[in-house]
Amino acid sequence: MTTSNEPRKLFGTDGIRGRANDAPMTPETALAVGRAVAHIFKRTGHARPRIVIGKDTRLSNYMFESALQAGICSMGVDAVQLGVLPTPGIAFMTTGMRADAGVVISASHNPYDDNGIKFFGADGFKLPDDVELQIEQLLASGDLLEHRAIGSGIGKAYRIEDAVGRYVVFLKSTFPRALELSGIRIVIDCANGASYKVAPETLYELGAEIFPMGTAPNGTNINAGVGALHPERMAERVRELRADIGIALDGDADRCILCDERGNIVDGDAMLLVLARHMKEQGTLRNDTVVATVMSNLGLERALNAEGIALARAGVGDRYVAEHMLAGGFNLGGEQSGHLILHDLSTTGDGLLAALQVLAVMVGKGRPLSALTKGLERVPQILRSVFVTKKPPLEALPETSAAIRDVEGELGKKGRVLVRYSGTEAKCRVMVEGDDEARVNGYADRIAGALEREIGA
Repeated sequence: MTTSNEPRKLFGTDGIRGRANDAPMTPETALAVGRAVAHIFKRTGHARPRIVIGKDTRLSNYMFESALQAGICSMGVDAVQLGVLPTPGIAFMTTGMRADAGVVISASHNPYDDNGIKFFGADGFKLPDDVELQIEQLLASGDLLEHRAIGSGIGKAYRIEDAVGRYVVFLKSTFPRALELSGIRIVIDCANGASYKVAPETLYELGAEIFPMGTAPNGTNINAGVGALHPERMAERVRELRADIGIALDGDADRCILCDERGNIVDGDAMLLVLARHMKEQGTLRNDTVVATVMSNLGLERALNAEGIALARAGVGDRYVAEHMLAGGFNLGGEQSGHLILHDLSTTGDGLLAALQVLAVMVGKGRPLSALTKGLERVPQILRSVFVTKKPPLEALPETSAAIRDVEGELGKKGRVLVRYSGTEAKCRVMVEGDDEARVNGYADRIAGALEREIGA
């Protein structure tokens, strides 16, 4: 996959996202984007091109699903509705149905009144920057209307009724046949989102005793006090019920946060360590390397290095992790936030699939999760967010760039500095890591203060 240096205006780090029914996340935009994607992927040469559409449980998905369907059909491409399905399930159905592309309507972990649109190619991977830029250029050109289909060339729309069942079968197939979850007590929090059917059904059919949370979506309660953004409630239930593990998914279930049998939170960094150790033991960790992002804790890098495993860092966003994995031939990667990608099993981040692989290690070794995560000693990591009025190159900000250089010099090899603009908000994010928490706090304040003075809102 290649990426473009030309900035995108409509697409952020994970598709288009914003407040539902407010620009840019309007039905009009969805209609136009449906046309653009259909036009691009219609040229694959299939006699009857088709694009699958899936969604999470947000109220606004009814109007966006209809708008996207109309745009796709207007270009002579069939629209296949999957209904409510996790984002990785939509990637799975895209490849399984030999579709030309997949569309996901979801704002992931955002509140219900936000929404978003993101895409998978026919290979099940998220679209690279170049293709997203091509979509934006098509929208700006005004040329799409000239390519609308007429007569019998107009696309059809139809619904697949058993998408959930197909995806559950796939998920179960990733769990080793020699193992089962009989006797394992699991608290599963579905965030009132896309996994509210899939996750409990999968775990139950594998033999687990399950205690579901967040499985009553009403269109407005997705991510509301539940799920991967609020794992403390899951952890509390694990302690109350004396469960063996807790699994909290986000609204579109492409990421998860776990907790161990003691109620301690286990994030993406810890899960990567558990899986990397196991895969190295099994001889299946390609190139003895894990791909994470620049946000993963320095403690993960140190723990992996102690096991003879290298850590390669990619930009923030699971699709950049996936691109880095493909380029380097790696098969395990992820983000601290809980997006884990296991390329031997899936093309994209899959929260439930990742949890199943951790469960397989637990059951196979006969050890609790708390024992498997030992050895990860986190370095203090301080984050600051600064609201900004503009986003010039950081090197064009003399005070800020000087502060960054000074802090990097003082930290040396015992810490890290990362300053980047948000891809979805008018913010600049500052991350500083180091062994001395008080000093690291001061460093983060120094850089954030310089940003506020130069471009603060």
